[in-house]
Amino acid sequence: MALPLAAAASSAESARGLSALWQRQAAILAGVAFAMLLLFRTDVAALTTIWWTSTTFGHCLFIAPVIGWLVWQRRAELAQVAPVAWAPGLAIVALGGLGWLLGDAGGVALARHLGIVMMLQGAVVTLLGPNVARALLFPLAYAVFLVPFGEGLEEPLQGVTVGLTMPLLHLFGVPAQVDGVLIIIPNGYFEVAEACSGAKFVIAMIAYGTLVANVCFVSWGRRALFMLVSVVVPVLANGVRAFGTIYAAYLTSVERATGFDHIVYGWLFFGLVMAATLAIGWRWFDRAPDAPVFDPARLQAVPALRLDALVAAALVLATAAVFPAWSAAIAGRAQVLPAQISLPDVPGWHRVATSTRAAWGPNYPGADHYLFGRYADASGDAVDLAIAVYGSQREGKELVAFGVGPIREDDVWVRVADLPDLAGGSVIRVTAAGPVERQIVTWYRVGDVLTTKGPIVKLETLKAKLLGGPQRAVAVHLSAETVPGHYPRAAMTRFIAALGPIERVADRAAGMMR
Repeated sequence: MALPLAAAASSAESARGLSALWQRQAAILAGVAFAMLLLFRTDVAALTTIWWTSTTFGHCLFIAPVIGWLVWQRRAELAQVAPVAWAPGLAIVALGGLGWLLGDAGGVALARHLGIVMMLQGAVVTLLGPNVARALLFPLAYAVFLVPFGEGLEEPLQGVTVGLTMPLLHLFGVPAQVDGVLIIIPNGYFEVAEACSGAKFVIAMIAYGTLVANVCFVSWGRRALFMLVSVVVPVLANGVRAFGTIYAAYLTSVERATGFDHIVYGWLFFGLVMAATLAIGWRWFDRAPDAPVFDPARLQAVPALRLDALVAAALVLATAAVFPAWSAAIAGRAQVLPAQISLPDVPGWHRVATSTRAAWGPNYPGADHYLFGRYADASGDAVDLAIAVYGSQREGKELVAFGVGPIREDDVWVRVADLPDLAGGSVIRVTAAGPVERQIVTWYRVGDVLTTKGPIVKLETLKAKLLGGPQRAVAVHLSAETVPGHYPRAAMTRFIAALGPIERVADRAAGMMR
């Protein structure tokens, strides 16, 4: 009996050693994570504010508890894997830091937030080692859902929602017409706005579907099919919801239908969609609830390039700190702007009072200079010109950002449709109560580039910050109302011809030309 007793004692001693090692490494990891969150506290605060206030990204509040639950599920197996500090994990920290720097320089919040998450992932890999990282592969990867992403789905899903709603309305005898994102019925009209596109539930369902696919399935084919269902079901459900709301308005009133919609269209609706998706996939679940997630015996290799845990912690923090320091070094770059600027004189056009019938103005709260004025010509056509000038850009002071641009967030003006470009500028048609319509043309000038595309603005801002060159950023907008006998596009075409190249207008406003 001596040998078995000795083996048992040795096993118990080994377990105690592993437990002590886990306690030490986990405590160091917790300290490093706290220090990194403190180092990037401005972005962390912005990130948590988005989670708390945005209906689109409210699901992000649940991601951290889910990750904690996933790790807790693996606790018994993890206790059998030795955590070892590992130098190559620093590469992940550096890559995340570089992503944060590029996002900070270019004014791209997604890159900054993703960079912070990646640095934290890198800290886990560095301080716990490759064996533990493989054991925690899914929880680590699932942390990506802490980052708010997917806003680009809103516009295409608006079109899908309209495409699903209109046939249902016609099937039920509702004489509905569509104008861009507006659905018009005899007793009112509905805007299929970004919030009504169903994007927030599609984004949340992707996170939910990914979790279920990992926890409940083993087959990759079944996982892929479940993910497809997780996207299709909320899109179809949102189309039915939009139809139901408009049909109820047709039978009763717009006010009563939208009031009911606001009550139903929330977590209740999302809960029903989640339940329906889970019910669809239930019979094909192929992972047993008590099945181990990984085999600890396969994760016992001794990694090369090991480090002392305290040395690794110091290197993680030093690597992460390089990038805020680099950002601070280039933050002072800015264009020297004139103390005052004025709207240009345009041959054949004279300044007149702004519209009281359909007042409009773009939103650039962080601009160093902002000008707005109305011009008219001898024919009676009127054109509004707006110019916003930035000497430099940073968080909260950006040329392109959410709610910044030709129309405001929750504006009285609603974007109806995109129109063909005019003189290289992007054109949208908007409407307001009345109804009143107008067209708006947009150009952006950043560095030496004139563009209409937000991603190009971000790229040129990044280049200017990192490589030098003109730091100024300018937005130029033209707009004209749709008035009987006056055609906005024709009026703006004549105005642009008289105004001259938009590049010169932007550079002159920034004091770069006389």
